[in-house]
Amino acid sequence: MENSEGKKHVAVFNFPFARHSTSLLNLVLKLANAAPNLQFSFIGTHQSNKTLLISKPQIPDTIKFYSVSDGVPEGHVPGDHPVERVNLFLQACPQNLLDGVDMAVAYTKERVTCIISDALVAPSLTVAQRLNVPLVLVWPPWSYSLSAHFYTDLIRSRYNSAAGDTPLNLVPGLSMMRVEDLPEDTIIGVGEEETLFSKTLASFGSVLPQAEAVVVNFYEELDPPLLVNDMRSKFKNFLYAGFVSLSLPLPPLPPSDTDETGCLSWLDKQKGGSVAYLGFGTVVIPSPHEIVAVAEALEESGFPFLWSLKEHLMGLLPSGFLERTSGSGKVVAWAPQTQVLGHGSVGVFVTHCGSNSVSESICNGVPMIVRPFFGNQGLNARMIEDIWEIGVRVEGGVFTKDGLVKCLRLILVQEEGKRMKEKVVKMKRTVLDAAGPQGSAAQDFNTLLELVSRS
Repeated sequence: MENSEGKKHVAVFNFPFARHSTSLLNLVLKLANAAPNLQFSFIGTHQSNKTLLISKPQIPDTIKFYSVSDGVPEGHVPGDHPVERVNLFLQACPQNLLDGVDMAVAYTKERVTCIISDALVAPSLTVAQRLNVPLVLVWPPWSYSLSAHFYTDLIRSRYNSAAGDTPLNLVPGLSMMRVEDLPEDTIIGVGEEETLFSKTLASFGSVLPQAEAVVVNFYEELDPPLLVNDMRSKFKNFLYAGFVSLSLPLPPLPPSDTDETGCLSWLDKQKGGSVAYLGFGTVVIPSPHEIVAVAEALEESGFPFLWSLKEHLMGLLPSGFLERTSGSGKVVAWAPQTQVLGHGSVGVFVTHCGSNSVSESICNGVPMIVRPFFGNQGLNARMIEDIWEIGVRVEGGVFTKDGLVKCLRLILVQEEGKRMKEKVVKMKRTVLDAAGPQGSAAQDFNTLLELVSRS
């Protein structure tokens, strides 16, 4: 099938889990706005597409959505562990991806000229080879974790039985990291069965160099030069797209009375830099004893707090907690996080270290108290505490009453907290410069746009 004059058709393969979908769509929206002559076919599962369309109602006509199988057999109810759903989806690849391409071609009457895919959808390489089109792989988290997965074979051969505090000196750019910081699937225990998801991550070393470009949701200025140079030597094009989930500079806060959660109005009544904001993302669920420990620490510390806590977890709060802290705290089922972090009353962000959450904190100049749970969160935590020095990790790696009180006092009261604040504000300025029209991220985006447009 011949393409219309000047019309390029880009198939986009979504990894329909966690926050990956939103990051990939944001990048596609940016490309679509910059090049209205490009046609994008966004291929994902029915549920992920439905969620995206609700959260992003203003989608240009040049982006069409197509739903493919999630791989879950009819009548089968997956367990609670999210990896089962991931494995089932990956098992359905590449056939479900090819089905999506067929639907897109039938509707648009245009053959696919390029594929943009989340790197976790590794079978996209098979589809690109079959269609004989260039492949662009996108890694929504940060480059540290991409490097860790790229060097999985090296890490498993040299660090598989190493102590948790062993530095990763053999991995270019990761010498400040420790074995204990690595995502779970990087190290495989003796006799432990490797999941399809783990195998997919381990395949990065062979799959990624075959792509026309590898794109990360980060800024070159925040990475050590050794890591940047190493990744650029391994891939045809290694591009920094910046924090694609954020539009920088961030827009001013809306009028507080338009916030239906009441968070901004409540923050208006607090002193500048005095509030602890707590939020653990859409996936992380702290254990019951940690939720109790957090509540006890907030009550004992006396600092004003705003806590975004999923509604089904509120029953785990200590009896009478909400009543006793009603004068100093506010607990909500959901908060407009980026706006909350941009409010001058917030002095610290207590976070699970998800990449998007940390990005929002940096762009608002807010230091952090971190409690990583899984995935790349351990690497993020190490960066925050030991490399950038813009936050502190909770003692022992889990929330305790005394440990969290100590962290809150350190950042909100002590001199060390003031130094962290100064450093994160400096990082914010670095990011704003990098995100500007003359910044490195803008240059890399133009390179990506050219790659996709000329295919």
